[in-house]
Amino acid sequence: MLSSTVTPAAMPRAGGLQVGLFPTRSGVVTFDAVPDHRIRIQTTASSGICEGKRFSYVPGELDLLPAGSAAQWEEDGDSASVILRFPPSLLQRTAEDLGLDSARVGLAPRHQLRDPQIEHIAWALHADREAGHPGGPIYAESLGLALAAHLVARHRTPQTSLRGLSKAQLQRVTDYVEAHLDQDLTMACLAAVAGISASHLKTLFKRSTGLPVHAYVVRRRVERARTLLLRRELPTSQIALEAGFAHQSHMVRCLRRVLGSAALPLMRRSH
Repeated sequence: MLSSTVTPAAMPRAGGLQVGLFPTRSGVVTFDAVPDHRIRIQTTASSGICEGKRFSYVPGELDLLPAGSAAQWEEDGDSASVILRFPPSLLQRTAEDLGLDSARVGLAPRHQLRDPQIEHIAWALHADREAGHPGGPIYAESLGLALAAHLVARHRTPQTSLRGLSKAQLQRVTDYVEAHLDQDLTMACLAAVAGISASHLKTLFKRSTGLPVHAYVVRRRVERARTLLLRRELPTSQIALEAGFAHQSHMVRCLRRVLGSAALPLMRRSH
């Protein structure tokens, strides 16, 4: 089955927004989580399955995807959409100008929404980009402000804390990591333990722990190596394998990166 992953991070920037026309192939379409808000405006008819339910879009229907959200669905055929991406700070600045509490202004997820004003602004931004920005930066900036003002007035919702892993999910993942530090740990494997997709695990794990999954695993391996080095019961090469490092040199590099100068006494003990 073919798949498309939409990564708007590469889109040209127009003022406070990024805008681009994105074709997607039939099959699985994935929107990875990003720190910005996104609006997807359908430019062609589209149908498929999302979360086990059939859907059918007509040109002009749009989705609001709040910052940190991800989406995945399966399309019956090739399709295309215009995607706007912009930082939450754009809404917050606009809210302040309107005398609202900027800290509590966010967007709620919406699907198959019709909003002619958003559609008009999106196409104006796209046309300006395609033409090489003849209106200059001020034109794109004015459209961005118009979009933000409209979203704050019509589609804002109280901002809540971004969700991370549930307590049970986090416990399962960290327990699994501890029990398998000496083995290969993959995102797919840990995602299966949490019962979510790998892209969701990547986002939700960092929200819960403050660390990317890979960085967390390295830290735990460093802590295990540190404990074993202090015991001085095993050869250093064996400790590296017990802690899940490929070899002794790999372990030493990670110890220095994570522990800094505190790694030096450990290195002396290992010789």
